[in-house]
Amino acid sequence: MTPTDRYILVCGANDIGSAVAHCLFRSGYPVVINEAHQPTTTRRRMSYTDAIFDGHAVLEEVEAKIISESTLLRDALAAHQHIPVVLDDFFGLPPTILVDARMRKHSHPESQIHLAALTIGLGPNFIAGETTHLVIETARGDSLGRIIEQGSSRPLQGEPIEIEGHARDRYVYAPLAGTFHTSLQIGDQVESGQEVARINTTLLYAPIPGILRGLTHDGVPVTQKTKVIEIDPRIGQAQVSGIAERPAQIAQGVLQAIQEWEEKYVH
Repeated sequence: MTPTDRYILVCGANDIGSAVAHCLFRSGYPVVINEAHQPTTTRRRMSYTDAIFDGHAVLEEVEAKIISESTLLRDALAAHQHIPVVLDDFFGLPPTILVDARMRKHSHPESQIHLAALTIGLGPNFIAGETTHLVIETARGDSLGRIIEQGSSRPLQGEPIEIEGHARDRYVYAPLAGTFHTSLQIGDQVESGQEVARINTTLLYAPIPGILRGLTHDGVPVTQKTKVIEIDPRIGQAQVSGIAERPAQIAQGVLQAIQEWEEKYVH
């Protein structure tokens, strides 16, 4: 795949989409990340999300930068020095491969098969052969990262992973729609009941003591029930940056799917 006329588009700069883009870039593929103007992503130090707000971000020694013009995109792909990030209304070169990593768990994705020669859906509700050509399993377990050629992945599971006895109570969800505001940073230690943020005039408090692992960026509009705060109770051992094991395994599944597709169809 030559960077002058072919590239892989990864939709979503969350921790999973970023891990996929990082893996593909490190494997030599020309890759572009597409994201919304004001993403609500919480695990910003485990992803490239802050490139949207700051112009660039670094994840495990690989940099991503905002690109605003199609001519600059071609140059960036050819140079392969960083991962270009484009916003959702960007009109550029059509991708050869599209990976939908937006992880929209509660929505039913539209058919994307016509958007690229190979389309890959990550997460529940994608159906291989209908919404995308392939699906990658994202649910934890022995099948994590598995390539699905027909049918769908496992349905959305009920509870998040438990850490030191805490599961869903590690998270705070927006109780109303509005603008999210916080003066804290990812990595800060908080106590149970401590004010962490507010949406408009409604205050949000830490449900448990621990380290802020996830925190939506200050000033971002959110809808009701959006995940906006995540706390890791492992003070001193919390992982708040870098690529976690689950996103890394999903990324390996995407890489394998692309390599197998190339062996069959790309000459």
